Amino acid sequence: MTVAVTGASGHIGANLVRALLAEGRPVRALVHCDARALEGLELETVRGDICDIQSLRQAFDGAETVYHLAAHVSIRSNEWPWLESVNITGTRNVVDACLDRGVKRLVHFSSIHAIQQEPFDRPVDESSPLVGRRRYLPYDCSKADSEREVCKGINRGLDAVIINPTGVIGPYDYKPSHFGEALLKMARGTLPGLVNGGFDWVDARDVVQAAIKAEHGAPRGSQYILSGHWASIKQLALLVEELTGVATRGPVFPLWIAGCAAPAITVFDRACRHRSLYTRASLKTLHSNCNISHDKAAWELGFNPRPLKETIGDTLEWFAGYGWLANLAPEVETPHE
Repeated sequence: MTVAVTGASGHIGANLVRALLAEGRPVRALVHCDARALEGLELETVRGDICDIQSLRQAFDGAETVYHLAAHVSIRSNEWPWLESVNITGTRNVVDACLDRGVKRLVHFSSIHAIQQEPFDRPVDESSPLVGRRRYLPYDCSKADSEREVCKGINRGLDAVIINPTGVIGPYDYKPSHFGEALLKMARGTLPGLVNGGFDWVDARDVVQAAIKAEHGAPRGSQYILSGHWASIKQLALLVEELTGVATRGPVFPLWIAGCAAPAITVFDRACRHRSLYTRASLKTLHSNCNISHDKAAWELGFNPRPLKETIGDTLEWFAGYGWLANLAPEVETPHE
């Protein structure tokens, strides 16, 4: 039976459709505008928009399973209308279209950002509450509200499970993602400085395999945090240096100093038509809980995230193969530990 995928041309989506195709499953990819990640693949593509419920009904017609990945990822604090439209209303439309077309299972990709990480001295797990509206970033709130839309659908009879990955790294990062671009700058030696924050990072391929297992065997209404390994930005830069021989130049700034400079950096990047990586929102994200548990996913899905060094190496190798790191002196050697 057909598997429909929203957000199929995104970073996780590109890995997911390849994994599904490798299993011999027929895939129908909902494409909004950018289909680079799907070129050359034997799948069905349909033009659509999760903000247009009629296009979703057409995309889901005859589909047994829907993977919902389409979302607007934001590291800015002034994009609430867009986040509300895509992440919340779009998810509501996906839920309604699944119910309308009799979809047997929805796998909804949320994010660790939807879950409260405080207090930082306690592990984050599936019992941790969703973030509220008052003191959290707009993106975090939008992902929490998207989960709430899925839960409403479950109460209406929808068979759905929810996946919460942490910071995703891995190959097939065509756009690239925000952190993929940071890795590229590290590998090119063009990142002007580092900050002393960090995050939990997980391989896109491991996320995809766990999601497929959840599709097949997880109880209705289940939720799984898919975390990997916490590492600071400095530790990641050192891994990139070890793998490529390219040292990251510049100092390591405390988060509070970087936060003070973030507005000026954003204005400068906008004037130069560069994508801002250090914004107040992204810096706030890097002040994170170091203990995010994936015990439930390990126990029920066999989830076992690969070493971070392997993920970084494979990602850089993919970037090099795609032509974005062709100027590196030493070849990127992928570690397989």
